[in-house]
Amino acid sequence: MAATWNIKTMDRDLSDGGVTVAHWTVTDSETVGDNTYTAGSYGSCNFTPNPSASDFIAYNGLTESTVLEWVHAAVDKSAIEEGLKAQIAEQKTPTEAAGVPW
Repeated sequence: MAATWNIKTMDRDLSDGGVTVAHWTVTDSETVGDNTYTAGSYGSCNFTPNPSASDFIAYNGLTESTVLEWVHAAVDKSAIEEGLKAQIAEQKTPTEAAGVPW
């Protein structure tokens, strides 16, 4: 399955509607037989909106896809998604374990 990115919430300046922080999540999963393995990550991106810029979009005019474009431009999207795949691979074939022998 492809990774699914979502914007969970945003912080904004109430005077001009400029978004200052976008909080995001990304999840991925893989089903093998009766087992489903999942991995996820959470993060936030800070922005410095400029209300006088020609490409400024105030909070009320934003879509999730637009904000995800901003987030993807600010993070290493490929590395994050590869990290999720590595988490799933570790779940499918663990290389470490915890516990006690008794």
